[in-house]
Amino acid sequence: MSIGFSVDEPTANTFNQAAVDLNLSPLDREVFVVLSVNLDPFTPDAVAGVDSKVESSLTTTSQTQVQNLSNSNCLAASANFIKAGGFTDGGVAFQSLGSETPPSNLDYIGIIATNDFFIQVQGTGNAGKKGMDGKLYGYRAVATADIYAALVQSEVLSA
Repeated sequence: MSIGFSVDEPTANTFNQAAVDLNLSPLDREVFVVLSVNLDPFTPDAVAGVDSKVESSLTTTSQTQVQNLSNSNCLAASANFIKAGGFTDGGVAFQSLGSETPPSNLDYIGIIATNDFFIQVQGTGNAGKKGMDGKLYGYRAVATADIYAALVQSEVLSA
């Protein structure tokens, strides 16, 4: 199954986070097995002489800023950059991708045991509001009682 989502900044260059409900059943020890994540941050504004970017992430717990893959709760991260320092009529665009499933034989890239996952976005150096769209791919599964308890505890304690 796939779950689409989006989040926008409330004002330009301001962090924002949204929670996406998975409607899991804790009584049935239901978890969501994540197979793949696609993040698509908006294109930053090209402002002469100003570096700009739009960063985004998807995490299993609530955050206070955009995360990177070194955070154990971060399943995907992506950013678009425009490096314009010294340029008066444009700049050079870059894209940083940690947003796609690793090219390997992994069975899954993460398991979400609580009811929500969280998406974050923040721009820097932009004239207008930015955002991010994305899609999470995976399936629902039922965990044994001991595994479910360990997954929930790990997710909650690492928040």
